[in-house]
Amino acid sequence: MVYDPVPTLAALLDRTVAGERTAVLAAAFHRTLAEATAALVQQVVAAGAPSTVCLSGGCFQNARLLTETRSLLEEQGLRVLVSSAVPVNDGGISYGQAAVAAARLQEG
Repeated sequence: MVYDPVPTLAALLDRTVAGERTAVLAAAFHRTLAEATAALVQQVVAAGAPSTVCLSGGCFQNARLLTETRSLLEEQGLRVLVSSAVPVNDGGISYGQAAVAAARLQEG
């Protein structure tokens, strides 16, 4: 299950050439990514994956993408988790690495 971005990007290029406003194109791009993410999650859940989804990674620092994706997943009846205490980007990875290092140091 892989999302092919080429049709999305080609459509955005066509719409740009046609003179459509950047804000409208950006909104359409984010909506398409949210829909693609929700569709892919729906496929893996239908194949037996858990119905709890964690949205993480730097892309979900984008409030519009996070909000739209979360809404679509919740409409599917899925439980959606989003970190609020630890950054969802590389800061979260660094935090995890520091936690592992601290645990190893305590072990001796």
